[in-house]
This record gives sequence, structure tokens and C-alpha cells, in this order.
Amino acid sequence: MKIVKKEMDRKKAQIFEGWLSIIVNALLFIVKFWVGFITGSVALMADAWHTMSDSLTSVIVVFAAKLASKKPDKEHPYGHGRWELICTIIIGCILAFIGFEFLSDSIDRFRNRETVVFGTLALVVTIVSIIIKELLAQVAFYIGRKTDNPIVSADGWHHRTDSLSSIVVLAGIIITRFVTDLWWMDSVLGVFCALAIFYASFQILKDAITRMLGEEPSPELKEQITEEIAKMYGEDLEVHHFHLHCYVTQKEMTLHIRLYKDISIEKGHMVATSIEEMIMEKFDIRTTTHVEPLR
Repeated sequence: MKIVKKEMDRKKAQIFEGWLSIIVNALLFIVKFWVGFITGSVALMADAWHTMSDSLTSVIVVFAAKLASKKPDKEHPYGHGRWELICTIIIGCILAFIGFEFLSDSIDRFRNRETVVFGTLALVVTIVSIIIKELLAQVAFYIGRKTDNPIVSADGWHHRTDSLSSIVVLAGIIITRFVTDLWWMDSVLGVFCALAIFYASFQILKDAITRMLGEEPSPELKEQITEEIAKMYGEDLEVHHFHLHCYVTQKEMTLHIRLYKDISIEKGHMVATSIEEMIMEKFDIRTTTHVEPLR
């Protein structure tokens, strides 16, 4: 019952973050694109499309929540949680594509020596956008940490890069208000926005792919598990060879224990089972324990 409730809370939190992002980003896109259009700024329009891409990726977040919450079945005994990782990779690829488009547009404008005159409206809209997007990022990061949800954290990074790119645009707007002969400023700002997007894409893809490939448990987790086993059996066994497989909605771990070789098979099985039950209760990880003789 506890695990079912946890999965339901995770799904609700993910859907809440997704819909909040969709609504707020759609409104921001309309305002930012309009200001970029009337000023002719590629940096502002790129920033607007970056914001719109947040809405699109948040649609993926909501969609992934529906798919990942499906119960295990005969074909998928470990559940459907990895849909979150698959959709996280899709978000990372979308970000990389958007970054490439912004970089290409900025280079073209630099070659053509196109300039932009920013007004007060652009300044106000950019400041408001920075504040709102950072608040959205903090909400996503908080939910991602509390639910150990990679796709929500990825969405948070998307919000954060939008906020950072808007900060770069803001700096350019302020500079051009004091120095008028900077025809290249908009193009340079567009390049910085693209680089910020590329960085976020790399971080998102790296985390998702690492989880899908399987990973070594953190030193902290291994230490905690080893300490809990020591409380149960003292120095009578050794623990080693940890491996963790992430299925998002559930985690599977394998580990090896060494027991005195004169112990009975029944006793060894009882020790392994008690360790597995303890890890499930305290760490919410399903574990398979391999027993070896202690030499």
C-alpha cells in the first residue's frame, strides 16, 4: 500500500508540474515572440521559441507520466517506468536541435551585419521572464528531488536554461542602451543562448542514458546498506559487488554476501532473504542476493 501511494504521488506531482509548465510557458511565448517580432531581434525570438519548447517538452512530461504509471505485465515484468527515461532522452534531443537552429540563425545575422534596437518593452518582458522561469525551474527541481524523477528534473533544466538565456539577453539589452555602436550584440547573444541550450541537452542525455545502461550505486547508498547489514549480523558476513538497475518506478539491485562455508543452505537462504526484506523496507529497492563461501 505504501509503495502504491508513493507511485500515485509521483504521478500526480509529475502531471502537476507538466501542466503548470505548459500553461505558463505558452503565455510567456506569446508575449516574448510578439516583442521579438516588433523589434526584429533574433535573440528575443530565439528566447521565445526556447520558452515554447518548454511547453512542448512538458507535454512529453505529462504523456510520460501516463505511460510510466502502467502496471507491470507479462511482457514488461519490471513495469513501464523507463518510459520516463525514453521521454527524457527525447527532451534532450529536442533541446539540442533547438540550440543548433539558434546558433545557425545567429551566425547568419552576424554575417549579414544585422542590428537590433531594443526598447523598454523588451527590457521589462525579459526581466519578468527570468523571474517566472527561475520559479518554474525551482518547482521542477523540488518535485524531481522529492520523487527521484529524472524527466521532471530534465524539465527543470529546460526552465533553467531559458532563464539563463534570458539573463544573457537582458545583459545585451542593458549594454546596448549605453553603447549604441554594437551591431553584433544580438547575434552574440543568440550564440550564448544556443551554448546554454547545448549544455542542458548534454546534461539531460548523460543522466538518462547512464540510468538506462545500469549504474554503480552511490558510495553513500552502499555504505548505508552495509551499515544496516552489519547491525543485523555484525562481522559474520561480507558484502560486496553491488549493481543497480533503474526502472524509474522501481529499482533492482544485486549484491553478493560471503558467509561461513559450513553454514547450511537453509540458513544461507534465510540470511539472504532477511537482507532483501530489510533493503526493500528501508531503501525501497528490490534486491537479489548471491551467497558465496567466506574463505
